[in-house]
Amino acid sequence: MSSQATLRVERRSQAGKGVARKLRAAGKVPAIVYGGDDEAMAISLDAHDTMHLFQSISVDNTIIHLEVEGHGAPLPTLVRDVQAHPYKPELLHVDFFRIQKGVEVELDVPVVLEGTPTGVKDKGGVLEQTLYSLPVRCIPSAIPESFIASVEALDIGDSLQVGGFEVPEGVTVLLEPDQTICSVQAPSVAQVADDEDESGEAEGPGVTGADMDASETGGEPTA
Repeated sequence: MSSQATLRVERRSQAGKGVARKLRAAGKVPAIVYGGDDEAMAISLDAHDTMHLFQSISVDNTIIHLEVEGHGAPLPTLVRDVQAHPYKPELLHVDFFRIQKGVEVELDVPVVLEGTPTGVKDKGGVLEQTLYSLPVRCIPSAIPESFIASVEALDIGDSLQVGGFEVPEGVTVLLEPDQTICSVQAPSVAQVADDEDESGEAEGPGVTGADMDASETGGEPTA
């Protein structure tokens, strides 16, 4: 069953960098809704409400119903793109894609790995995960919340493939079944050497002041 959420938005008639800057200064986020049979719609979002929502959901596969002032019924959508400030907790622009009942969409569904592999817990191995989501195709009502698998049985050299997940009926995973999700690797020689070096340094003499002295000589998107 797909995850769903609601977000109140306002329709806007103006676009451009200047308009986008004014919206952000007023605590708003410029956004657009496209897809389906209707024309694209320019909207603005409350920055605080949107950030709070996005931090509480899986953005890629949650159906967000946009309540547009004066529009009537909420618009069911998926987030297609989020532009964020490079170093501030600030949203710059959001693209929403209209979805239609019974019409398939393509999206990413997060992968959740449960447990600690025996190869990590008992043998000091390292779990390396290469895929954190799976691209799928399905109708909106069939969108999975996540793909969950236990990795507790994985030993050194073992791996989990795409085909190891249970896929709900009506959902097509757009990857080959033998593609690796994660694997348990043996500790590398370099890692062992680093551990030994650190152990030797801990047992060796401390660094003196003389040693330290010697070592020291050496664009905003458019709306």
